[in-house]
Amino acid sequence: MAEPQMVDPHSVVMTGENSFVRLSNDGGKTIASRVSHWRVLWSPAGQGHALFMEADGLKPKVYADNAGVARYLQRTIETLLWKEFADPALPVIDAKFERSGHSLATLEERIVSRRDEVILGWWDLMEPFILTMPPGAMNRPLGVYSTFIPARSAQLSVNGEFGKGKPFPQERFGKPSSSCCLAWSESWTRPG
Repeated sequence: MAEPQMVDPHSVVMTGENSFVRLSNDGGKTIASRVSHWRVLWSPAGQGHALFMEADGLKPKVYADNAGVARYLQRTIETLLWKEFADPALPVIDAKFERSGHSLATLEERIVSRRDEVILGWWDLMEPFILTMPPGAMNRPLGVYSTFIPARSAQLSVNGEFGKGKPFPQERFGKPSSSCCLAWSESWTRPG
């Protein structure tokens, strides 16, 4: 009898977290605010945090505590997720990143630069599930394995102004989910 394969055959691109907030004024037909928050524990560019944000019709912004990590994410992953965030012409704004709260109630990520304070919040959390997408799934060259913790409620605040729109239900491959999720224990892979 053949031994089961216990090690994934693909090469690791990045491991960490990629939580997100997508708010809409029309139940998801259009997105008013889109934020992608990364906590990178390992990548060829090192460790660090990055935040990609497009809110209320303004040009996308990129915040990071390691510009190399932000640029690496743009080249490898954000180009697959939201091309506007992958634009290498976007300046990388130096910022500090801090988490508070916990995943059983309310979680908050605070990003502070010299000019801006961005606060992301997720609460009324749903049952977690694991997303398993090997390279090639959905015609993407990269695969992703992640624990999604969807939030029924979430918000974005930029310099004290709340982002327009609300989270909306978004089923993911038959699982009840949301447009706003904590995406933890996330690893991206490529054929090895």
